[in-house]
Amino acid sequence: MANIMINNLQDKIEVTEELKSLIAKAVNTALYVENVPENVEVSIALVDDSYIQKLNHQYRHLDAPTDVLSFAMRETIEEEKSFDFYEEELLGDIVISLERAEMQAAEYGHSFEREVGFLVVHGILHLLGYDHELDEERTVMRQKEEDILKTLDLTRGI
Repeated sequence: MANIMINNLQDKIEVTEELKSLIAKAVNTALYVENVPENVEVSIALVDDSYIQKLNHQYRHLDAPTDVLSFAMRETIEEEKSFDFYEEELLGDIVISLERAEMQAAEYGHSFEREVGFLVVHGILHLLGYDHELDEERTVMRQKEEDILKTLDLTRGI
């Protein structure tokens, strides 16, 4: 299993052991499905909208909160495949706004847990070099997200 560091940097939404377990399971499932060796490290920061808005402004020049940001150590899938996995390697950092996840879960009509699971999987895929800027990329990434969420039993409506 990957070395997963979960840092709760917000106090608006309770972070239970069950939620931490779900996050770890989502990370490990996504990495397994993508055939990434287990000796990688992923850092996940759980934040509020104010915190993620500052990061979004700083790194993407968008002065608005977002649901998830990913900071990969490699930029492309090709670079990812060139990792030397003999040593534990930092795959990257994922920042998730639990405040935004709660709002989106209500908006989309599914559970908070399903939304957090989706955001974790989405973030992991970004760390692995996937993107959704172009329609073709978006189609590939969405299919991978749905496949991983199905494996986690976190399909829409749950």
